Parts: sequence; C-alpha cells; structure tokens
Amino acid sequence: MASGNKASSPSSQSRPDPEFTVNQLRIPHIYVILLGMIVLVALATFIIPAGEYDRIAGPEGREVIKPDSYQQVDSTPIGILQVMMVIPKGLLDAGEVVVFTLIIGGMFMVLRKTGIIQLGVNHLTHCFAQRSIWVIPVLMILFATIASFIGTPELSLVYVPVLLPLLLALGYDSMTAVAIALVATAAGFTGGLTNPVTIGLSQQIANLPLYSGAGFRLIVFIVMLSIGIGYVVQYAIKVKKDPSYSITYENDQVKREEIRTQQNQHKQQQGTPRQKAASVAAVIFFALLVYGVLIEGWFMMELSGLFLLMTIVVGVLAGLKSTKICEAFNEGLKSVLMAAFIIGMARGIAVMMQEGKIMDTVIYAFAQAVSFLPGTLTALGMLIVQSLFNFLVPSGSGQAVITMPIMAPLADLLGVTRQTAVLAFQFGDGISNIIYPTSGYFMATLALADVRWDRWVRFILPLLLMWVILAAIFITIAHAIQWGPF
Repeated sequence: MASGNKASSPSSQSRPDPEFTVNQLRIPHIYVILLGMIVLVALATFIIPAGEYDRIAGPEGREVIKPDSYQQVDSTPIGILQVMMVIPKGLLDAGEVVVFTLIIGGMFMVLRKTGIIQLGVNHLTHCFAQRSIWVIPVLMILFATIASFIGTPELSLVYVPVLLPLLLALGYDSMTAVAIALVATAAGFTGGLTNPVTIGLSQQIANLPLYSGAGFRLIVFIVMLSIGIGYVVQYAIKVKKDPSYSITYENDQVKREEIRTQQNQHKQQQGTPRQKAASVAAVIFFALLVYGVLIEGWFMMELSGLFLLMTIVVGVLAGLKSTKICEAFNEGLKSVLMAAFIIGMARGIAVMMQEGKIMDTVIYAFAQAVSFLPGTLTALGMLIVQSLFNFLVPSGSGQAVITMPIMAPLADLLGVTRQTAVLAFQFGDGISNIIYPTSGYFMATLALADVRWDRWVRFILPLLLMWVILAAIFITIAHAIQWGPF
C-alpha cells in the first residue's frame, strides 16, 4: 500500500523541499503541474475542432445542453495574451470558492487565538484518551451522513481546522485528520441519498422521479463508507503505534510541539467567563450554519458572510483586542493563500476550454466513444467518461448540466437505464473529487492541514482503486438488473 512507505528520518528538515522524490522520480510542485496543464490545453485549442451545443432552460433555471444539437464552429485558438490572463480569469471565475477558502483560514486562526479550540481539544482528548480510535468512525459517519443528505463536500474546509489539533493531540497525524474529512465527505457525496447537488439535479435533467432509487444508493453508501473507515482506521493505528510511519511525520513534529505547548498553557485552565461566552456564541453560529444549509439553501457566499460575522463576535466576546483579531485574521489568510491561488489556476483550465470552444467538442467525443461500446460495457464507459470529464469540470452541478442531457438519452438508445446513467455520474464525479488538483475545495482542504498533494496521492491511491473497482461492480449490477424505474 502506498500509505505504507516510511517517512524520512526525524532529523529531516521540518519543511521539506517543494519537490518530493519518490523512487528517484521527482514530482514537480503543484504550480508546475497546473501550468503544464494550462499550456497543454492552450495547444489543444489549435488541434481540437471547435464546437458548441445549443443551450436550453433546465431545472432550477440552469442552462443545460440540448442533445443532438452539436455543431462545429469557427476555431478560436488560445493565444499568448489569453494564456497570460487565464489565471486571473480563473481566480475571478472561482471567486466564491476563493473567498470562502480565505475567510475559513482567517476565521479559524482567530478562534485559535481565543483559546476556545484548544480548550475543546483538551476536553475531547481527555474524554477519548482510552478509546481514541473511536473518534475516527464516529466522525466519519457523521460527516458522510451530512454529505449524503445535503451535499456540500466543501464543509471539509470547516472540519479540518478543528480535527487537526484534536487528532495530533490523540497521537495521530495530519493525514488522518484530512482523511477523516475528505474520505467521509467523498463517500457521502458519492453515495448520496438526497444530495441535491448531484442526485437531485441529475435526476431532474434525466426526468427521473426525484430521489428515486434511494434503497440501492443506501447500499452503495454503506459499503463505500465502511471501506473508507476501515482504510483510515488501519492507517491511524499504525501511526499511533509508530509515529515515523506517518507520511506527514516531519511537518507534524512542529505542529505537535505547538500543541504540547498550548496544552501545558491550558492544562489547568477551565476557561475564563469570556472564553465560555465565546464558546457558546461559536456553537450558536455553527447551529446557524446547519440551519442555513439545510433550510435556507445557503452556500459559499452566505457561509462566508456568516463566518466573517462569527470571527468578529467570537473574537470580541473572548476578549481579543481589535488589532489582535485583525492580525490573527491576516495570519490565517496567509496560511491558505496558496490554496486559494491553486483554485484559480485549476479553474483557469476550464475557462480556457470554454474560450477555445473545445469543451463541448470533448463531451461530444466522449459520448460518441461510449455509443460504440458493446451493450454490457456501455454503463462502465459512462463511468470512465464522467471520471475523466470531472477533471475538467469538478463542480457536481456543472458536470450534471453538461453531461446528463447527453448521457440520459444516450442511455435510452444503448439499453442502459437512466437511473444507471445517473449512478455512473455519481461515481465519476464523487470519487475523483479527492485526487484531481482541479478540485478547488479539495486542494484548499489539503492546504489548511499543510498536507502536500503528492503525499496525499501516496496515501489515498489504494483506497481510490478499491472504490473504482467497487463502482464498476455496482454499475454492472445496476445494468444487469435494469435498475430503474427506467
């Protein structure tokens, strides 16, 4: 297993070189990887024919592709000037995610400075001291259930800053903290029962009864989550037994020292009256978050505003001076600045494909490729297409409005039920979200925990391979039983 590779010796630098060597293979910095992709896409606009589908009004006022309307148009290859502007355009296009990431970073740094996070960590550490491993399945089930019902895997950005000090204090590592958040939300999002972002929208586009087929998806959810929990627990036990086993061992040494210092400072402290008031306020704000997401349909902009207000109110109640709040917020912004920039770079790839008018050509080519597959392989071909396309359009709703208007009628022609086509979309979108560097919330979550993408890939790849095999099995079963209603 990739996660089994030993970390460097404790004498290594706590901040390793941006380029990481694995078996004499030098993996470039993520900036270099994304820049290379931008160049390749720019060159592709000179080679791939430009084309467009007509758009029509779809569910919830969204524009969706009109099937059978694809036509080639005049080529608009991307020139040097457009390449120069692609990252700024990507940052603008991904503005909501960028703002959300920055505010999350700033907010949690202020909460750390108030001391209430450390007090909570100390309490939980004491409660789970003799059964710390149970923290992992309990939290993963909770996070996965939330994602299954309401979507929003972006909540990983909220989970990780709280998980990180707790898991380190319990003797685990940063990778475990990130895995709890990302693996749980990916399992819940993929096996969504009533996930409106993917299940609801894609079923509406495919004209299926809303949230139909929940029983089959419940089985998918339980199996995927169980495998994910087992994988993370197995890794965590090994790290607990031998910390040098950790893939993030060097960086975590610095974090653990900081946590030990904070624990000593707060060891006898039960919390001042002001800290207790700030803690109550924080709980109220998180309750508002749940209400807003579940009842009011809040998303990143609303949550960003809520977190800004929370930063100010909790900071003041805890007794921080205004200057201290501002300085802490700035420190938090710096900690996630790289993640915010990566999000813009990644979004720039999709922007270039749209401006070069090759996005629709790619999905047309994918659909044509699936149509030539033998009947028994058609559903698996849809899974492959959705997985590949998710690299270009990592947004679940964005992918749904582009691919499902084509895949649904294509499924009718090829003898695949539309419900199975939706399942292929679920797997293709959900599983790859936690490995593609073009996935904004995923890269931001890694940055919050100071976990590099290449090290995450080493850890997660075996689990993803298991999930992909599982997805192929479930899709084959769905096709065999003609899972419906149609």
